[in-house]
Amino acid sequence: MSLMTSPTPGISAFPDGADLTHWTGTLKGPSSTPYENLTFKLSFDFPARYPYSPPEVRFTTPIFHPNIDFAGRICLDILKDKWSPVQNVHSVMISVQSLLGEPNNASPLNGQAAELWDKDPEEYKRHVLARHRTESKEGDL
Repeated sequence: MSLMTSPTPGISAFPDGADLTHWTGTLKGPSSTPYENLTFKLSFDFPARYPYSPPEVRFTTPIFHPNIDFAGRICLDILKDKWSPVQNVHSVMISVQSLLGEPNNASPLNGQAAELWDKDPEEYKRHVLARHRTESKEGDL
């Protein structure tokens, strides 16, 4: 509801049809990051124990990022051990958007991305754009 009543620019999420346990989110890459001007889709699957258990959130648009693997799984504490029932789709989307610009390289799912983020920003951006463009043309994961 907070997404509809207090929308945040660059973030949206809606149920997939009548099934309220499956949602699709859309997120624009934050400005001044390698993801600027890129748009990503995410899937939300809510467990029966939601909001006491976190939703499973994945990128369905291909992405190159230290904390996101090639299957779209996200390493983010609020989706694991730091989950709280006060979290919601809106807060998760904001956290994921923030993660794009501020990865946690101490806990990477993609070691190559973590290394390039720290050592070679230009090459990192080339990987981001190549993964987004080439694989997005073939459809979502």
